[in-house]
Amino acid sequence: MSDERDGANGEENRPDGPGPDENPTEVMPAVPPAPVGPEPEPEPAPESESTPEPAPVPDAAAATQAKRGWVKYAAVAGGVVVIAGIAYAADWMISADRVPRGVTVAGVEIGGESVVDAEQTLRAALGPRAEQAVPVQAGDTDTTIVPAQAGVGIDWAATVDRAGSQPINPFTRVASLFTTREIGVVSTVDDADLTAAITGVQQQADRAPREGAVVFEGAEVVPVDPLPGQALDVDAAKDTFVDDWAFGTTVVLPVDTVDVTVTQEGVDTAVRDVAAPAVASDVVVTGKDGVVATLPRDRIGTVLSFVPDGDGGLTPQYDLEAATAILAPQLAGTEKKPKDASFTFGGGAPQVVPSVTGEMVQWTKTLEPLPALLAAPDARTAPAVYEPAEPELTTDGAKALGIREVISEYTTGGFEYASGVNIRLAAGEINGAIVKPGETFSLNGYTGPRGTAEGYISSGIINNGRPDTAVGGGISQLATTLYNAAYFAGMDDVDHTEHSYYISRYPAAREATVFEGAIDLQFRNPASTGVVIQTIGTNSDITVRLWGTKTVDVESVTGGRSNFTSPTTISLPAGPHCVSSGGAQGFTTSDTRIISDAKTGAEISRNTRTVRYDPVPVVKCISNEPKPDPKPAEPAATPPEEPAAPATPAAPEPGR
Repeated sequence: MSDERDGANGEENRPDGPGPDENPTEVMPAVPPAPVGPEPEPEPAPESESTPEPAPVPDAAAATQAKRGWVKYAAVAGGVVVIAGIAYAADWMISADRVPRGVTVAGVEIGGESVVDAEQTLRAALGPRAEQAVPVQAGDTDTTIVPAQAGVGIDWAATVDRAGSQPINPFTRVASLFTTREIGVVSTVDDADLTAAITGVQQQADRAPREGAVVFEGAEVVPVDPLPGQALDVDAAKDTFVDDWAFGTTVVLPVDTVDVTVTQEGVDTAVRDVAAPAVASDVVVTGKDGVVATLPRDRIGTVLSFVPDGDGGLTPQYDLEAATAILAPQLAGTEKKPKDASFTFGGGAPQVVPSVTGEMVQWTKTLEPLPALLAAPDARTAPAVYEPAEPELTTDGAKALGIREVISEYTTGGFEYASGVNIRLAAGEINGAIVKPGETFSLNGYTGPRGTAEGYISSGIINNGRPDTAVGGGISQLATTLYNAAYFAGMDDVDHTEHSYYISRYPAAREATVFEGAIDLQFRNPASTGVVIQTIGTNSDITVRLWGTKTVDVESVTGGRSNFTSPTTISLPAGPHCVSSGGAQGFTTSDTRIISDAKTGAEISRNTRTVRYDPVPVVKCISNEPKPDPKPAEPAATPPEEPAAPATPAAPEPGR
């Protein structure tokens, strides 16, 4: 009986629900158990009463219907999955050995192609680009680079390999039908060539910043607008070019901006508030006796300038030395210059010529109000400030130098006319020169230039070891005379140079040459008293006399000659620069200076100087003119005289 009940109600309890041919809304009535014994005869039902319909079960019916819907959906989904799987497998089999779909290289599509076809496609599309000029931009600089010339090419196999293999993810494979993936080229690079190419761009692109400034063109104010600088980053530019050149478009190279420190606002403010008012009118400085000096508006730009203030603006600067250079000459006639004390030597003893106090414009004080004057809208006038000007050597200072006696004197002679002109001119310039205690005297420094403008003429010199001529020649004789006077006065030898070969009118190893701008004669005064140079020149000799206070005696000991050398022969074209010479031997000698105390005779110092003289070359001046045809000699009526021995030519005048 339990089996029958289970069978009657089993359909409600099955997890799978009713079968497909059963009506889920029908409910079978329960059958009561039959009594034991003979089955009674059923009673007929009254005609007025019908059998009642069983009540429906709504929740169970809905659940059953929903279950049947899910079964349909699952069946559809399963079908789709099966179809997709078949399609995926088919797509994989078809494209397994091809480049993934959607892949582009420098804009060239190779997706879906075989590896071989993809490489051919790239070679055809990208190969020519390596030989074409690629436009590059570095900041505001535009130029081009040819990749092949810059050592850049394409590794075709590596480029195709970069695309990778077919993706396994089905979603990625589906997405590739609608998207692209740019992988770029794999470039081959010759680093040296690429560096050279990028450096060439750098040379064009790099520039320093142009600072904002204000300049003047006459009386016109010219603002200079600031412009930032730029600097190409070479290493980053190389990487960028390698990555982007194959696309065939402009490659933008990275540059660093170099900022300026002066802003446009700073420039505008300087023009408006300082520069424009400054050139509005002239500046006038009034001197004595109604004399005026004018700083004209068109020259104010030489006095006024601007520098960055560190905060984006400009600070004005005033060049008082430049202003003085413009104004001072205009008031020079109103000044009285100071005059140093000096010495005269008449009567056999030095006499002090008193100094003179001057009165000069003090331009530093005079120009103190210049900034205010340049900003003034109206009159721009200021008075010149005069003050007494003391000389460098006053009368008392000259008397205190101890100039009272001759401490040394030396004379040389034997010069020709042109040399004498130059010697006396230079001697006149150093006559009266004062060498204070501890000071160094320079012959070149004291005379200054010795050219035609100063009155010097052409005379003998030594040029590259042979005689020659030049303007100012012969001054070496004055140098030798001055050197010997300083030598015997006990002056310290600071700088002197002997002639390259020996000249007989000078003492061996105790002479000097000079050449303007190259060879000088310098000596220092070691005494506690001053020294005054006196020169006395005649047509035949020159004397240098030193005055001071005698404290030492000097003795010169000349050494013997040795190491003789023979002269060479030089043949030169005849002309003004060829001075013939018979030559002379070279040799080595020395000079020893012994300095002793003038009062006690005690030796103070002993110094030896060794000098090597080159041989004087034999110089022959050869004429290029053809020799005349020889004529037959007529018979002599009497025997010819014995030829005289050739005269030895005089030694040429050396050095300047």
